[in-house]
Amino acid sequence: MKISPSFLRVMTLSALLVLTACQSDQQQQAGQAGQKQTSHVDVVTLAPQKVTLRSVLPARTTAFRQAEVRPQVNGIIEKRLFEEGAQVEEGQQLYQIDAALYQAEVANAKAQLMRAKAAFQTAKSKEARYKNLLADNAISQQDYDDALATYQQTEADIKVQEATLKTAETNLNYTHVYAPISGQIGKSNFTEGALVTAQQAAVLTTINQLDPIYIDISQPSKHLLDLRKRIIARQINKEKAPKVTLTLEDGSPYSETGTLQFAEANVDPTTGDVVLRAIMPNPDKLLLPGMFVKATIEEGKLDNVILAPQKGITFDREGNATALVVNKENKVELRQLELDRAIDDNWIVKSGLNAGDQIIVEGLQKVAPDAPVMIDNNTLQTAGNGA
Repeated sequence: MKISPSFLRVMTLSALLVLTACQSDQQQQAGQAGQKQTSHVDVVTLAPQKVTLRSVLPARTTAFRQAEVRPQVNGIIEKRLFEEGAQVEEGQQLYQIDAALYQAEVANAKAQLMRAKAAFQTAKSKEARYKNLLADNAISQQDYDDALATYQQTEADIKVQEATLKTAETNLNYTHVYAPISGQIGKSNFTEGALVTAQQAAVLTTINQLDPIYIDISQPSKHLLDLRKRIIARQINKEKAPKVTLTLEDGSPYSETGTLQFAEANVDPTTGDVVLRAIMPNPDKLLLPGMFVKATIEEGKLDNVILAPQKGITFDREGNATALVVNKENKVELRQLELDRAIDDNWIVKSGLNAGDQIIVEGLQKVAPDAPVMIDNNTLQTAGNGA
């Protein structure tokens, strides 16, 4: 079969049209693929910050002063002279113990003292006479020595009886049980008619001074070590008395602000914690001993700190922190980071990021290192903000 020249020209033209259409489709698809490679992201431009280091730690309240009231003599309680739960003052009488026996002991001690003083006067006069007689050789030296010894013995007897009287008077005074400190008194563990003994294990009652009140805070020794290193390196503008605020058990903030007093010198070997003690005003007696609270400690301030938003930081399986940064060529750059601690919604960055870096916070799933990006929103951190 012979093909005509006109048919060949038609077939050739058709092939050229199909080839041209294919090339156009490939170019369009390549252009669309190129457009997909440029992702849109939101960034935060970092700036140096001034931050206040705060630690939120578990704590427990402890009475500023606590006195366990115990009897110092044996006897029957005759009266209870306070209202349970009331405020008592130092020196206020709390109990009256039957004093009849101790009054009798005081009377007996006074009588014995009077007898000793009378014997002393007799012995003193005799010693004086014998001394004159000895000078005239009217008596022997032995007689004078005996009179002198009797005189000195009666003088010593007076001191013994004075001490006995003092003891008896002290025991009589102990039948009046007084408050050793001012504070809020608890319940009475003994009633009228109960027999009590000196230095017994069971307390009569307990008095707590609640204003101010102590806050005992447990802090991991690692955090305390880090704080001390910062202070030594002069990285922290440390205040003389760090401030402490509280959050109560119901989640509400406590209105007063306290100050940190000291840190325990030993680390608890079972928990690895160090106990910090703060003192807190408690004018309304809202805080009671034994309550659990959360304490926020202002440890100090840091200058020129780089804060990176937490949503822009990722961690691998080994816990290594990384961030994606948009460089000057609008391409993604991967940074390896060394982090310190979290401040609100940010991380303190020790290394890996610098002031002026643009860290990606939105669109992280759509980008990879070296990929071109287009910035939609750029939030600039305000330098010098306190955290």
